[in-house]
Amino acid sequence: MPWTRDDMAARAAKELKDGYYVNLGIGIPTLVANHVPEGIEVTLQSENGMLGIGPFPMEGDEDADLINAGKQTISELASSSYFSSSDSFAMIRGGHIDLTVLGAMEIAENGDIANWMIPGKMIKGMGGAMDLVAGVKKIIVVMEHTSKNGDPKFIPACTLPLTGKNVVDMIITDLCVFQRPDHDSPFKLIELAPGVTAEDVAAKTTAHYTT
Repeated sequence: MPWTRDDMAARAAKELKDGYYVNLGIGIPTLVANHVPEGIEVTLQSENGMLGIGPFPMEGDEDADLINAGKQTISELASSSYFSSSDSFAMIRGGHIDLTVLGAMEIAENGDIANWMIPGKMIKGMGGAMDLVAGVKKIIVVMEHTSKNGDPKFIPACTLPLTGKNVVDMIITDLCVFQRPDHDSPFKLIELAPGVTAEDVAAKTTAHYTT
């Protein structure tokens, strides 16, 4: 069976290392916070100005002043700190964030990512996406393998406006995991979801990759 959204987040959480500073994008990536491995301590950063994000609050305990970049209510920790957006982006642009997990509409076989707009659709802006893919040390994308129309999302070249060029290190979908050792190498299929075959992946992927 293909992985669920929660399964994908759990797989991404396996890439976390002790002491990491991590930024989680909106959507599926926010679920990664629920799967931090035992014995691993990571600090979550939000580009709207918070370092040290706690778990999602229980119903009735929400504080409208405590939100992440996706406008979700969150909680604070004893170690949480707050600062301006400019300081937050200085952390990102300065290379101080170890890993970010993002969603995407399209990923190209050379590591290009398109995740901030669809032409003709109303958007609120690109948020921190372009800064994250340019300044963070490791970029993991978590997304459904195909669009709602069944079109592949891992493709030879992006057709949507780019967020960044040649920046993605790992792709986790509901079917499988692709990874590459460096930005000069092709992506390699390294893991399959339970019950999914390599042929299933090939049938829904137009990008070139190795096995």
